[in-house]
Amino acid sequence: MLMNANSNPLAPDVRRCQFLSLIAGLFLLGGCAHSPPDQRTSTAPGDGKTVVTPPPGKADHPVAASEQAFEWKSLFDGKSLAGWTLTDFAGAGMVDVEKGQILVRAGVALSGITWTNALPKIDYEVALEAMKVDGGDFFCGFTFPVGGAYCSFIVGGWGGGVVGISSIDGADASENETTKFMNFEKGRWYRIRVRVTQPKIETWIDDEKFVDQPIEGRRVSMRAGEIELSEPFGFATYQTVAAFRNIKIRRLTK
Repeated sequence: MLMNANSNPLAPDVRRCQFLSLIAGLFLLGGCAHSPPDQRTSTAPGDGKTVVTPPPGKADHPVAASEQAFEWKSLFDGKSLAGWTLTDFAGAGMVDVEKGQILVRAGVALSGITWTNALPKIDYEVALEAMKVDGGDFFCGFTFPVGGAYCSFIVGGWGGGVVGISSIDGADASENETTKFMNFEKGRWYRIRVRVTQPKIETWIDDEKFVDQPIEGRRVSMRAGEIELSEPFGFATYQTVAAFRNIKIRRLTK
């Protein structure tokens, strides 16, 4: 004989188990709803960008705020010298734009260009590509501001192989702790990057770091002579033909 649920002596126990199962399910669902997510999102102040913040322990090297908030700004349009002027070196070589690059021809001594518009003086980064076309000395003498002072990153100086900062405590790129040596090939593009922050100057050539120079309590200055005409921001060569392209800058802080 068939019995309905009301006549089943085990029905109350079945209903009790179903009720407890329902309560347990709701409890687990509520716990999941309040569990912390794997990552949090927030809007970076002032720029309207969404920043993804990994939870503690999920990122060994968090992305710096500067990488998210500040974009690279081009200083060369690939077609003209807009924003640049020829540096007034005695006996300087001509400067032209050819095939998307700035071509600086060799002069009696120094040749080059200087930026004419406003730029940051601290907490910024510059990147470019430079090539030695012909000649035997530096093909990139990059002058830049460091707070209220100026200095130059020399690439391929003193006969073609010296790399360093001119000057630190009055000592130029060939005789201070930034001095290094590298063989530079003609006709090859080198990626150069310079970062200036409150505590130090850093430089790279391709993927190799060449300068990591603390500047607190140190005297940063230009090497005395015509190179000072490159201030506040310029590129120079010495008796060498060079090409530059992809020159860009970005701020590291607001």
